Amino acid sequence: MNNIEKEFAENNAWGISANVDLYNCDPNKIRDADLIKEYVKELCDFIKVTRFGKCTVVHFGEKEEIAGYSMTQLIETSLVSGHFANKTNAAYLDVFSCQYFDPELVASFSKRFFGAKKVKLNYTLRK
Repeated sequence: MNNIEKEFAENNAWGISANVDLYNCDPNKIRDADLIKEYVKELCDFIKVTRFGKCTVVHFGEKEEIAGYSMTQLIETSLVSGHFANKTNAAYLDVFSCQYFDPELVASFSKRFFGAKKVKLNYTLRK
């Protein structure tokens, strides 16, 4: 049991929310809707959560600084979402589940998948 999982158990947490910011991602990967859907499938399998319905990936943003794909995937224990910013080649991901998962593993998996050079992780225990 790692420190985060121990904290989760000791605090009788209801859930955990991870915010993963990825910088200097591979531009081809964050601009490919099918690859983003594949990421969601692989991530959900990796952290052992069950997807509920289809993953939605939509490109939008009239202003260049926010344009890019956004994604949502319901999971049986809550939600995976994210936005991919074309101008900066950044990704902003959120994973929330009432079932424990390791946010550090989500961050490293996501960094590797999108070829990011830098990752920033924050997590919150929900009570």
